[in-house]
Order: sequence, then C-alpha cells, then structure tokens
Amino acid sequence: MRMRLSFKDIGWDRRRLLRSAAASMVAAGGAVAVALAVSGSTAISAQDKYTVQVPNGLALSEFRGFEGWQVISASLDGPLLAAILGNPVMIEAYQAGIPGNGKPVPDGAKLAKIHWNPTKMETFPAATVPGTLHDIDFMVKDSARFADSGGWGWAVFVYDPASDTFRPGNTTDTPPQDNDAKCGLACHTIVKSRDYVFTDYGKR
Repeated sequence: MRMRLSFKDIGWDRRRLLRSAAASMVAAGGAVAVALAVSGSTAISAQDKYTVQVPNGLALSEFRGFEGWQVISASLDGPLLAAILGNPVMIEAYQAGIPGNGKPVPDGAKLAKIHWNPTKMETFPAATVPGTLHDIDFMVKDSARFADSGGWGWAVFVYDPASDTFRPGNTTDTPPQDNDAKCGLACHTIVKSRDYVFTDYGKR
C-alpha cells in the first residue's frame, strides 16, 4: 500500500528539517565562538616580547625582525652556543671589509647574539645543537645617540623558558648588566680599534 503525502505534509516536514538545521548551526556557532574566545584569551596572556625594554636603555622593539637577519658567525661562548646575526647595514659593512680594515661601522648597523643552552641532537647524539634559549644580546650603532659609549648602544634580554617570557638583563646576571645602553662598553673596549666589534664574518 502506497502512502500518499499531501503538500501540507511535505511543507510540515520541510519546516521541521529547517528548524533542526538552524538549531545545529546555532550550536556549532556557539562552539566556534567559545573556541575563539579561549584562543583569544591565550593570545592576550602571552607576552609580546617587543614590549620589553631595558630601563633607561634599549627596547627589544628596536631590533624587530632580527629573527630573519643573516648569520655572521657562530661561537661556543663559555657554556653556551651562540649565533651572531647582522641587519643589512651590518652585512654590507662586512662586505666592504669593515671592521677589519679599521674603518668605522656605519650608523644604523645592528647585531644580535643569540645564546642557547647546548644539548645533544636526539637523532644524532654525536652532534651538539641549540637547546633552550638562554638570552639575546644586541648592539646598535648610533654615533649621536651613544656618543659617550663609542657610538654603540647595547642591551641584553634574558629568556625564561618556564614562562616563555623575556626580561632585561640586570646586575644579578653573568656578566652583570646595568640599566642603561652602555652595558657592553667595558668588555668591548679591547676591540676599540675594530669599532668595538669582536666578530669576523665567517667565510662561506
């Protein structure tokens, strides 16, 4: 026996399906809103490292984009591994023979030295590789701004892996850091003839 549906029955079924679909969409939208709210609160609570500044000194924001700078060299700096990076102005200076030729580094040159705690590579234990981030050191050449410190400003930002945050270096760190832009002058004075720059450009 065939069951015959009237237009009225079909219309009722369609309205019921539409109501069910609308309810599902509302529920899904609510879930998305909750997910976005959670992810948004997480993003807000995370530190923006570029807001950190040394009191009376340099801000990390003055070195924005350093993560993409060209590698100048690498070193084993005491117990830490280090990579030394330079902005385009500094790289052009190296290509021109500075600082080895005794000429001054041009204003606008910037260097970053990233320190990591070393660790053994999990897949190749014979290799020692960067582990957790330790700190980042910066130098910037500005002859007018830093006339009383060889034309250079320095800053150190120490990283805390537990909180995933940076803080300015201070006098409790090794080496101790004062709250100004001259913190690197004392140790860099021995390379004054190289315009206070230790690192040579590694051949490649």
